[in-house]
Amino acid sequence: MSLDQLKDFLQKMQEDSQLKDEILAASTADDVAKIAFEYGYEFSGDELLRFSGKKVGKVTVRKKDVPGEYN
Repeated sequence: MSLDQLKDFLQKMQEDSQLKDEILAASTADDVAKIAFEYGYEFSGDELLRFSGKKVGKVTVRKKDVPGEYN
């Protein structure tokens, strides 16, 4: 995993309100990874999910529980 890429992306999200809105509107971790890729950051949705519960600056990564989702 590119942990540095993920951490850098989370830092950028704190500074960019438009990016934050895009991320909050995303449905899945893969969607977040696609948005990050558009901004030049590379990590997968699975990598993001494995980072769940960890904090970077003011951002804590949390997995959304979606009704009908299977674990």
